[in-house]
Amino acid sequence: MDVHIDSASKTPLFEQLRAGILAQVRSGKLIAETKIPTVRGLAEELGIAPHTVAKAYKELEAQGVIEARGRLGTFIASGGDPTEDSAARAAVAYVAEVRALGLSDDRVRQLVERALG
Repeated sequence: MDVHIDSASKTPLFEQLRAGILAQVRSGKLIAETKIPTVRGLAEELGIAPHTVAKAYKELEAQGVIEARGRLGTFIASGGDPTEDSAARAAVAYVAEVRALGLSDDRVRQLVERALG
C-alpha cells in the first residue's frame, strides 16, 4: 500500500496511516471492494508495530471507510453513490478476471480503451 509514514513527525503513526488510507479512498486510488493488506502484512511493509496498524484500521472501520470480513480480509467499504460503487465493483472483478487469464495490466488498459472506443 502506498502510504508514507514519517517517524520523525509529531503526528502519531496510526493517525498518519489513517489519514493516508483515507486520502487514497477520497482520491479514488482505493475504491470500494478493494482488499487491503492484513494488519501484520501492512505493519511489516511499513516497518511499524502491528498494534499501530490495528488502531488505524479500527478507526477507519468506525468511520465506515473499511470493513473487516473475518477470514476474507479487510476491504474498502462501499458507500456514497451506489452507481459508483457498482461500477467500482465491476472494475475490480474485471481486473481480477483478466489477470487470472494472465494478461498484463498494459494489455488490460488497451482492451478497456478499445471498448470505450
